[in-house]
Amino acid sequence: MKNIIPIISLSVIFSCTTQKTTDTAFDYAQLEHVADSVKVGNIVILNSFKHQMLAHKNNQYDPARIINKVYKPHQKLWDSCYAVIFGDENAHLFNTPKGMAEWNNSFYQKNRPMFEEKTKILLGINLKKTFEKSLVRFNKLVPFQPKARISLVFTPITGIAFGGCSNEQFALELNNKGIDIPVTLKVDLPHELNHMVYEQFRNADPDHASALNQTIDEGFACYFTYVFFEGKLQKHEAIHLTQKEWDWFISNEKQLFTQLKTYFADTSGKNPLLLNEKIKLFPEAPKNINYWMGFRIIEKYVEKNGPDSWKDVYRLTAKDLLQKSGYEQYIESL
Repeated sequence: MKNIIPIISLSVIFSCTTQKTTDTAFDYAQLEHVADSVKVGNIVILNSFKHQMLAHKNNQYDPARIINKVYKPHQKLWDSCYAVIFGDENAHLFNTPKGMAEWNNSFYQKNRPMFEEKTKILLGINLKKTFEKSLVRFNKLVPFQPKARISLVFTPITGIAFGGCSNEQFALELNNKGIDIPVTLKVDLPHELNHMVYEQFRNADPDHASALNQTIDEGFACYFTYVFFEGKLQKHEAIHLTQKEWDWFISNEKQLFTQLKTYFADTSGKNPLLLNEKIKLFPEAPKNINYWMGFRIIEKYVEKNGPDSWKDVYRLTAKDLLQKSGYEQYIESL
């Protein structure tokens, strides 16, 4: 899963056309007035999309702009996150200036209408107000400040959606098919803000790499989102489930916990708690088993310890949280 330097309004609306897109149909000049980065609190937002578009202004590709304005300002994202999670066979796309320059050219040429469509959406959003609104609410609930570096970016291989490998390696993948930009920035931002804060506490846990720890991490971000919206978001919606999917989990809760708890200590990441969609221990199960199970453990902890006790999760290890939640005893009673 967590600011504006020069405060520049991003409320710019472009005219649409059904004709073939040309430079005259898309007002690239407007992009020149968008800040390269904006800062809200301790969160830096890099408008990388700006330079991915302007690199093609006047139909003359400028690879130096990609290298100097997209790659270098957030090099950790490309070298230490994308190049790692998408494997050695794809690393050269992300951790070399040449690779970055090449795919930014070819990807734009093949997907120009999409680039323009997503850019228009972003330019209609005031990022400063969007982030500030969420941060004001976040700071009323949480006594810790989120800190992160986030690129708003197009990328040829998607998989992060809105998140990253660490607080300094965050991205919002504008072309990810699962991303509705306005909805993501409103509904999913609290989830990611909680990840940003919880990261330091999670890393202090000796078992931070365990499947249980990852389950609590995601479940906590979902539970916090539920708290953040004060009942305006249903439990299942906070986990990106339908009511039917939530009900399936509840109906199969005892079997799920009994079989999956054997993987809690696993640190390989290759287990059905985290990868059931691939391993298919429960072939009929909806996605996000670990998100749901982490949510349920925290929900039971709160039922036992009081409505504000979710804040204890920041300082509890995953094992302690599970033990103090009474969730296992609840399961045994079913």
